[in-house]
Amino acid sequence: MADPTISKFGVPEQGSTPGGILQPKLKFRFRVTFDGGTFGAGGRLFELTQNVQNVTRPKLTHEEVIIDSYNSKVYVAGKHVWDPVTIIIRDSIDNKVSKRIGEQLQRQINHFDQTAYAAGGDYKFSTSIEILDGKSADSTENWDLEGCFIQNVDYSDTDYSANDPVTITLTLRYDNALHVEPGSTSTVDGRKDGGDMFPGTAPAANSNQSTQAGGS
Repeated sequence: MADPTISKFGVPEQGSTPGGILQPKLKFRFRVTFDGGTFGAGGRLFELTQNVQNVTRPKLTHEEVIIDSYNSKVYVAGKHVWDPVTIIIRDSIDNKVSKRIGEQLQRQINHFDQTAYAAGGDYKFSTSIEILDGKSADSTENWDLEGCFIQNVDYSDTDYSANDPVTITLTLRYDNALHVEPGSTSTVDGRKDGGDMFPGTAPAANSNQSTQAGGS
């Protein structure tokens, strides 16, 4: 019998043969967790996690700073901005999803009394977006969003001719995002510093530097 060809697929490195195709990350293996200590009225928020339908991953843009020189221009990175994240959540028949989201909206501004907190830290929360391995509850990659608040909420619509579930779309604005290995620095669910920032990258030794995305 001839040698199997499965190991010949893939892109060969220079001077070597292909090593096969690696398993990719799959879009449908993910989990979104809201920090129960800072979101809305607090407590267990699994009803939100289990009804998440779609979430966008963070996007980062650096403004450019133009430096004019003798005969040309050069560009350096200026301030950065994180684009808002959009989360689509199925509304549940027991109204728990709407209730939880309403508690956070009421925390951001009391719509009855028309009052609000004096400090943003009093109503902001943390959110974690995790890529799962497909065989357990363990994650292979974490995006931890800090300083979140609901910038926009869309309660969608109802339609006699539709068979689709009612959804609630949240737009989250956040201050910073940490891209970490599981078990690394995180403000969500009490995880502590214990691993590398960005998979395979050691934290910077210099205290004035940071390997975290969006570091100060």
